Amino acid sequence: MFPHHREREQPIFSARAHVFQIDPTTKRNWIPASKHAVTVSFFYDATRNVYRIISVGGTKAIINCTVTPSMTFTKTSQKFGQWADSRANTVYGLGFATEQQLHQFSEKFKEVKDAARLAREKSQDKELANTALTIAAPQDLSDELQSPPVMCVNGPEDKLFRSQSADITLSSEKERIKKMLSEGSICEMNLEAELFTLQDSNTKLVAALHEANANVEQWKKQLAAYQEETDRLREQVAELEAHGGHGPSDLLKDELTQSLEELEALLKAKDEEIHILQSKKAEYHEMEHHRDEAIHRLREMEMRNSDLERRIQNTEQNLSNSLEERDRMDNEIQRAIEILDIKIFDLNDLRQSLVKLIDK
Repeated sequence: MFPHHREREQPIFSARAHVFQIDPTTKRNWIPASKHAVTVSFFYDATRNVYRIISVGGTKAIINCTVTPSMTFTKTSQKFGQWADSRANTVYGLGFATEQQLHQFSEKFKEVKDAARLAREKSQDKELANTALTIAAPQDLSDELQSPPVMCVNGPEDKLFRSQSADITLSSEKERIKKMLSEGSICEMNLEAELFTLQDSNTKLVAALHEANANVEQWKKQLAAYQEETDRLREQVAELEAHGGHGPSDLLKDELTQSLEELEALLKAKDEEIHILQSKKAEYHEMEHHRDEAIHRLREMEMRNSDLERRIQNTEQNLSNSLEERDRMDNEIQRAIEILDIKIFDLNDLRQSLVKLIDK
């Protein structure tokens, strides 16, 4: 099937990149899909009015993704971007050599997505028009015949039209909910990546905080020792000043004064280091607050996804019920048509009998 599509598809844009896929188990780690950079191309199928992203590595298709209006290409770094394919139940990642290549691919992705959206809208408008014409044709025919038996069938036809309209409405609602679910999955994945980054930063900060606390305890001990030494030196200086010429020489006094100044400078430096560590501790608490917010947002997104899944299940159930109702109405219409055929046949026999009776 793949070569057949390639014959009627035309490439509209190509770029070289390293291809990755999200780990289906963890939903966090990237798994390389190619050993080296490969060509990633946008193809357009004019027959089906469909856009696809295709990348081939050797004899295997690495990417075979149909672009839909609900897809979003997200730049996660200067040279890396990703998008989710709900049909394949995976997330693709592309690593480019330069930031310009990433920007070009992102712009082309937006352009193709808009074109796919316009194509879908035109296709839906065409289907609605065809449905309206199909329903209107039997009604016109019944107006021309002006036959009472045919008018008896209009009731089921109106129900059939309402059933088909409900079918179209349910299908549109289902597509909209799937789009919301796809966007919710992408947001959830981005939140998980953000949470993983915050947890990694939190681990590093905790280790740094423990190390800083150990250093603070050590520095406090050193600071106490320095203070004791400073007090001792001050006492010695005071004793020297009190005894005057009976103590050591002025040279020793100068050395003691210099040592005292050095110790005071060292104490000041240690105080500054303690203030820096305290500010880092405040940053750690702020990081913990961000992590809690990310966890809260992730839980809200999980609840939202669960709600969307329930809505999809309800929509599918309603769609199934509508299809069963339509089948039942089709059977009723078919039985009504058979009864009308029998009545028409009886009327023809009666008409022929009346003609024969008049001729006699």
